[in-house]
Amino acid sequence: MTRIEQLAGAKHEEIGALLDLTFGRDRHARTAYRIRLGMAWLTDLSFAAFNESGALVGSLQCWPVALRTPDAAQVPLVMVGPVAVQPAVQHQGIGRALMDRLVETVDTHPREPLMMIGDPDYYGRFWAFSAERTAGWTVPGPVERHRLLVRAPGELALPAAGLLGPRGVDRAVLAGMESARP
Repeated sequence: MTRIEQLAGAKHEEIGALLDLTFGRDRHARTAYRIRLGMAWLTDLSFAAFNESGALVGSLQCWPVALRTPDAAQVPLVMVGPVAVQPAVQHQGIGRALMDRLVETVDTHPREPLMMIGDPDYYGRFWAFSAERTAGWTVPGPVERHRLLVRAPGELALPAAGLLGPRGVDRAVLAGMESARP
């Protein structure tokens, strides 16, 4: 039986090894890493999956990010991901259990809107993520537009345009990151 706990209970080396195995050692060059550059993961919204023997088999990290609007306002968001599952136990519901725990936590104790880069069919079907409100958002790197997703109550006004990046970072710095993308 897999148990879900706070990610803080996992060793950093084990988390890194799982992420390397799941996403490759070049994962730090991905756009998602640029969006959250320099941020520490949110301990209350980051979870780990452990198997019966206590080995880490899955992790989900969340990060404080912001959408900077053209008028320099910062709208705080929580970036979800990576969601990583040990390849040998994928397709057994571990990633879904991690996401369920996150969404249950956010629904019970409301936080900033959730955003992620992910599969719109999967994350939309189970947890109401959508790309409908992100069409005018830009990121500091390449992204498939339909994979830039947000989960927020419909009545919550979100800016139609802006640049995603780490919270508290000046828009000019982010613009430099965006222009330096490969």
